[in-house]
Amino acid sequence: MEFESVIGLEVHAQLATESKLFCSCAIEFGQEPNSNTCPVCLGLPGVLPTINEKAVRYAIMLGLATHCTIRTDSQFARKNYFYPDLPKAYQTSQFDRPLCEHGWVDIEVEGEIKRIGITRIHMEEDAGKLVHEGNDPDASYIDLNRAGTPLVEIVSEPDIRTSAEAKAYMEKIHSIVTYLGICNGNMEKGNLRCDANVSIRPVNEKELRTRTETKNLNSFRNIQAAIDYEISRQHDLMLEGEPVIQQTRLWDADSKSSRAMRTKEDSDDYRYFPCPDLPVVSIAPSLIDSLRSELPELPDEKSQRFQDAYLFSKHDATMLVANRNMADYFEAVLEHGIEPKTAANWIMGDVSRLLNEHGTDITECRVTADKLAGLIKQIDTGVISGKIAKTVFEEMFQTGREATAVIQEKGLKQVSDSDALTGICETILTDNPTQVEQFREGKEKVMGFFVGQVMKLTKGKANPQMVNGILRELLKK
Repeated sequence: MEFESVIGLEVHAQLATESKLFCSCAIEFGQEPNSNTCPVCLGLPGVLPTINEKAVRYAIMLGLATHCTIRTDSQFARKNYFYPDLPKAYQTSQFDRPLCEHGWVDIEVEGEIKRIGITRIHMEEDAGKLVHEGNDPDASYIDLNRAGTPLVEIVSEPDIRTSAEAKAYMEKIHSIVTYLGICNGNMEKGNLRCDANVSIRPVNEKELRTRTETKNLNSFRNIQAAIDYEISRQHDLMLEGEPVIQQTRLWDADSKSSRAMRTKEDSDDYRYFPCPDLPVVSIAPSLIDSLRSELPELPDEKSQRFQDAYLFSKHDATMLVANRNMADYFEAVLEHGIEPKTAANWIMGDVSRLLNEHGTDITECRVTADKLAGLIKQIDTGVISGKIAKTVFEEMFQTGREATAVIQEKGLKQVSDSDALTGICETILTDNPTQVEQFREGKEKVMGFFVGQVMKLTKGKANPQMVNGILRELLKK
């Protein structure tokens, strides 16, 4: 029997506000435990929450960017459950009246475009954090700095069928929230994470089967690996005639496996009811129109512009726009008069390679846009070859120095003296009569041998275009 997987993602994005959702406590990663807290986010008796207006605006912007309908009368509710890092014993979230509903995003996997529905985007506060590092190895410690941090939860329809689609969907959400500037997208710090709901069923069956939820996946790689593992686990259970239990599971990236945490709850178990301390959030249509007009150029729009303006392939344009900072860097290089395809090749090639090797972002790259443009101009004017430019770039990446300074210090300036190159080429041809005869018999590939010998003798500094021209003239004689 053939099975297909049915996957839905619940993505949690931490909103990049200065303060928490219902109080004025600062949001700052890495502070002393329990230092960014107050009676409101500690859940002390007698305190009242006040909604963070910026958080609401950010959530509306995300809803508009994902083609959602914005509810003008959304409402907060209490989601009741007990856990040590939840000081109030309930989470203030949204239930039957979320802020945004019925949206979609398009993803691309293996050249195919697929539309993934978004059921809802609702606002909620984050919980605290259990820390298992301290003086007592058998104890867990509670840090409530994160409690009350504003989140949006983006709930997809069960339209995803493979782990590759899930990864592409998560990458699209990451791209959108960072383009909007409403979330920094740092998955390692938990600013963007997701829960994966997975079930499998026989192909062509329409009924949904029992699902599991794998919690807090914080990298694209982990999302794909955890889903593949769960699909395989459920497939084996079905073949063995064992039931799939509705449960919450925890992914272990080291062992590449997940384990059961607890039985998965349904919404009834949380005993949702409207929060009596918060009024209905009334959104004026004029605010929605205003925020719509403030939306930046989003990834899909920017990709299409790059294709139209610079005649890029869809693949190249998609790569360049996936990260807003990278797209901005590319356009900053163009401002210095660099040909678009050349700039794109450098950014998608050597720049991205070294950034990945060093685990850093383009915003921290020492080779600023003007410096990369300066390096490319050294190639265009014949000062250095493309091959030497790669060596120069690596030095620039490490030190942040200008291309001209590196070229001068290391003596990498390209040899373009016609007389000097002619003498070198004559020596190479004299020393290799067999290859000369082969070329004259029509074996054009031998030219590569001659050029290579010249480059070896000049330590890669010879102007390759001039070398080719000189060699061909000499070989005619």
